[in-house]
Amino acid sequence: MRRIRNGCTLAAIVACLALSAGCSAESSTGVDDYDLLIVNGRVLDGTGNPWFRADVGVQGDRIVAVGDLRGARAKRVIDATGHVVAPGFIDLHTHSDLSVLEDGNAESKVRQGVTLDVIGEGSTVAPRDGLPVEESERHAGVVVDWTTLAEYFERLESGGTSINIVSWVSAQQVQLVVKGYETRPATRQELERMRELVAREMDNGAFGLIARFESGGPQFPDEIMAMAKVAAEKGGIYATHLGSEGFEQDKELDWAIRVAEEAGLPVHIFHFKIRAQENWGTIGKYIEAVEAARARGLEITANQYPYTAMSHPWANFFPLWIREGGPEAFAERLRDRSNWEKVRNDESFIRWAKEHGWWEGIVMSRAFHPEQQQYQGMRLSEIAAAREESDPFITLMELMAQADGRVGGIYHAMSEEDTREMMRQPWVSHASDGSALNLDAPGVPHPRNFATNVRVLGHYVREEGVLTLEDAIRKMTSLPAQILRLRDRGQVREGFVADLVVFDPETVGATNSFESPKSYPTGVPYVVVNGVVVIDGYEHTGARPGRALRGPAWTGDAATARAN
Repeated sequence: MRRIRNGCTLAAIVACLALSAGCSAESSTGVDDYDLLIVNGRVLDGTGNPWFRADVGVQGDRIVAVGDLRGARAKRVIDATGHVVAPGFIDLHTHSDLSVLEDGNAESKVRQGVTLDVIGEGSTVAPRDGLPVEESERHAGVVVDWTTLAEYFERLESGGTSINIVSWVSAQQVQLVVKGYETRPATRQELERMRELVAREMDNGAFGLIARFESGGPQFPDEIMAMAKVAAEKGGIYATHLGSEGFEQDKELDWAIRVAEEAGLPVHIFHFKIRAQENWGTIGKYIEAVEAARARGLEITANQYPYTAMSHPWANFFPLWIREGGPEAFAERLRDRSNWEKVRNDESFIRWAKEHGWWEGIVMSRAFHPEQQQYQGMRLSEIAAAREESDPFITLMELMAQADGRVGGIYHAMSEEDTREMMRQPWVSHASDGSALNLDAPGVPHPRNFATNVRVLGHYVREEGVLTLEDAIRKMTSLPAQILRLRDRGQVREGFVADLVVFDPETVGATNSFESPKSYPTGVPYVVVNGVVVIDGYEHTGARPGRALRGPAWTGDAATARAN
């Protein structure tokens, strides 16, 4: 049987569509018409159209009827009176790679209506050819015993997950496999190996290539372009994490547009924003650059999280020279106090520290050294005061040296006005840049892990009116599905996969904050993943019906799944 994308057989799709055409409101056979029936809801179908009153019938993992289904029978009926029925939310930018193995319930995501996470950015799960386990074993309790993306998917599905997973192949991970931590151009043979690894992981199910940069664009652009062209040949997408998002954003955006032109594939930009106070108010010129590129036929889209603070390790704003050679070399240089003043006076450090909010904006979100846990959730200026140190820079260096460079951070460095302006753009989706966590997550994580989607619906739609409810749902559903080329998700539509969320538009919202981020949202009583109810009356059922969705080059042939 010929397979189409995401592993569905053509016969299965035809059967589902035929079934939907034959359904009626009355059961003439005396048996259940549906496995699940959601009645009396206001349907927002994900397209941006106004809501309409309809019932939704589900059989197996498919939506088979949308309309007036009075009199129909079902194994399970959910009464959605006073609620909205929408497609499950698709999070285009996450770091759930290992957390969904650690806890397959994915509660911080599915409880707010997310039914699909996209992983694979930066240092990620595959390829891992020849890499020692400790280099990517970031979460306790996860044993890294795979090499390829296909093997990771097998591991994920064998353990079970409550949400669906899509993955990119990471250019940085490929470079790490081929060159290690050496900062030099690849040889001809190494470049060919990079191309081979990208092709292999595209065949294993990646949806495209993702590249991230420190600041100002790629250090070795020829390598990124060569890998992007392989992704294009395989029908994939190029996604990019802009490194600066501040003083050097022009260079990075120009590079993204160049990839779209030269490699000939769609480009998706991660968490488009402007950071550093002196850059606030300049977001308009970057929007205009994207609009100009789109006007001449280049498919450029972006995503955004609905917060004015970002999150990543403190190491990311340190100069490249002190990080060169990998984590162990970085830790050794941090312990050498003769390097400290060199860091203080480094122009890149000064620029990046500004982009991260300086001492008032830099927060310790997670301490990996036990003696530093008392500082979690505090700004660097507050930590310095608590330690009775007059120079926050010395506090920074002392903490980093003690922790071998491993400190998690949150940075208050963006403006509300820029955030709202970016949110209004029709080609910008909502995405968290977070992970699937539970209430036992360590440290003081960014609240976006638990509340990105519900914050949009509660704060920016209901309270502030920045977006209409219809457009906010479109940006969480059909727009990301379109970006990923998912043909059967992202809409409440007959024949589509039954990823659904039922929420109360009057109460949906976040219950957390930067100070107290670990809490689940309100107003989302039901979430359905692949036809299975996972959140039932606000409770997680323990069901794990999620799947690994494979990308455009995947053939289903096991022979392509192994390292070669």
